[in-house]
Amino acid sequence: MLTILSCVALDHSYPLLAAAFVMCILGSVLTMRLYARVRRTRGVQKLHWLFLSGSIGGSTIWSTHFIAMISYRMPLDHAYDPLMSLLSLAIAVGFTLFGFAVTAGRQTGATIELGGGIVGLGIVAMHYVGMAAFLVAGIKTWDPVLTVAAVVCSVGFGAVATNRIARPVTRFCKYGGAVSLILAIASLHFTAMAGMTVVPDPTISIPAMGVSESGLAAMVLLIMGVMLALGASAYIIDLNSNQMAAERYRHLSLHDALTGLPNRNALYEHVGETMRQPRDDTARMAVVAIGVNRFKDVNDAHGQAVGDRVLREIAEKVSGVLQPGEFLARNGDDEFVAVRDQFFMKADAKDFAERILSAVNLPMDLEGQAFRVTASAGIALFPGSGQTATDILAQADLAMQRAKMTGPTVVRFYKPSMDAATRDRSLLSIDLHHAIDRGELELFYQPQNDVLSREIIGYEVLLRWRHPTRGMVSPAEFIPLAERTGFIQTLGDWVLETACREASSWTQPVRIAVNVASAQLADRLLPHRVRDILLQTGLAAERLELEITESGIIGDQQHALHIIRQLKAMGVKIAMDDYGTGYSSLSTLQNFPFDKIKIDRSFVDGIGRSRPAEAIVRSTIILARSLDIPVLAEGVETEEHMTFLQGEGCLQVQGYLFGKPQPLSDIKTAVMTALMTSAEIDPPAPAEIVAPTPAVAA
Repeated sequence: MLTILSCVALDHSYPLLAAAFVMCILGSVLTMRLYARVRRTRGVQKLHWLFLSGSIGGSTIWSTHFIAMISYRMPLDHAYDPLMSLLSLAIAVGFTLFGFAVTAGRQTGATIELGGGIVGLGIVAMHYVGMAAFLVAGIKTWDPVLTVAAVVCSVGFGAVATNRIARPVTRFCKYGGAVSLILAIASLHFTAMAGMTVVPDPTISIPAMGVSESGLAAMVLLIMGVMLALGASAYIIDLNSNQMAAERYRHLSLHDALTGLPNRNALYEHVGETMRQPRDDTARMAVVAIGVNRFKDVNDAHGQAVGDRVLREIAEKVSGVLQPGEFLARNGDDEFVAVRDQFFMKADAKDFAERILSAVNLPMDLEGQAFRVTASAGIALFPGSGQTATDILAQADLAMQRAKMTGPTVVRFYKPSMDAATRDRSLLSIDLHHAIDRGELELFYQPQNDVLSREIIGYEVLLRWRHPTRGMVSPAEFIPLAERTGFIQTLGDWVLETACREASSWTQPVRIAVNVASAQLADRLLPHRVRDILLQTGLAAERLELEITESGIIGDQQHALHIIRQLKAMGVKIAMDDYGTGYSSLSTLQNFPFDKIKIDRSFVDGIGRSRPAEAIVRSTIILARSLDIPVLAEGVETEEHMTFLQGEGCLQVQGYLFGKPQPLSDIKTAVMTALMTSAEIDPPAPAEIVAPTPAVAA
């Protein structure tokens, strides 16, 4: 070690040595960032990034060596063989390209470290060929111990460099890859130089073809300058393109595909931010829910295409009467929400609502057909009894429903007396806590199909509640109740255990997908409960897929990532559900090891009718393909949907085109009937039909 340090400290010129280190650092950082692009892309893009990373990596190794050699204090006459110098450059680039190519072909396995080791061998080969290009009036000899140590260091650090990029454990690993490459280059060079001894020999003369140090320095700086500029330009252009795509994608995901207005997620975000802003103590905010009356009749009588045009016309007319500071969003099929802030009199809120209703009630001319639709409005004020955006919007919606019952073009303010529905929800919540013991809950299964073969590859598990007096209670009604009361943990455990137990008895080992609520994902004991349930039911871990939404991970990403990694370590698959409806971002997909992305049904429904919806679906499939993550499209109901999705490369689908959610008993009955029809034999005993076969169920 002292020999190496003395070589660095005593045998080199510090300014040139500093220049070599700067070149090495810049080149190594850029090389490993480009190599990370190689790992994340496919096809022609992968080849492009592979060529750039290999060329710049090899040039970095070569230029660092020769700048360091120029800084080496050699008292004897010396020069550099130009052909051997260029050969060493070709060796450095070739080995780096080959090493990165070896790692690029596999996502896992020892080939990742093997490729890094090949890069390290390339550093070794370049160094000693470069030293052969070093023409000196003496005889060069090498210390075998230091030579072996140099080779081991270079190969070892090269393997670590690719390992840190391909197997990251923290967000800092991208820097660890660059540091490892720097160490591979520097440790090889200075350890090998410390082991070199030059014995003067006056009989050796320097050939006239030799290039001087100044000439070599100019060549090195020119080549490396061009390579760094090209690599940095390509990287910056790609980074900027990704950022622009992410911003456009976020805009699309927060806006309604049909009308172009902000959607429900953007609405909640806007109302929440407005509530948090400092305000005058007497100023108010009005949230106005607008519901189009009898809109279903328009769809039924004139078709969905006309209904869509009516909604677009309403959005355009209402947007035209908005004043600065006022906000409009589409909240549902035939519902809009307008927001006005910083007013003082209650009458101002009513005038605001009536101005919007007047715009909605204007006659429309659609392809020669005269339309006049009406709407009703409900108003909730803040400050008031609502404390959150959810409360305020629920109050406005409740007031709007009351206005609809009163008559068209009616405006109603929310009153606490309207909260009879809230009391009803409280009673429903009490019943929900006893639903498991009373046997009122049941699991329904909806098939997930392969796009090409159309065979069933799995089932999504859906919870249903048969209330003894209310009948079937919608999950949209009782799931939020369970989340608010904390019962979601018990409910989620029951669903998971029941689904695993039923699926474990099936003859066809297809996968089941179970939704996981945000509260469940936040529980550090979730992996232990999943492991216990798998052991108790005997279901193979690889047959279980847990679906989570980004809202479930956005609060504490580090905790969520820790939980997900524990689940994946068991063999459980993780899918991102409802992708595109919230704050889905590139960073989320890069940081979390998802096995599948599920495109929300709201975007699939727009296929063939909405170019923005198609753009979101298309961009999601392209993004997922670049990250090697399979995509499943929800809400597939028509062959038009299938044609579009198959053309874009989506390989998995789910929707009414292949089957509605059904209880397991109905699926078994359908299988028995199909078997009787196809085989024309007596049906087998019910005990023999333990699971649907994909071909029959499809």
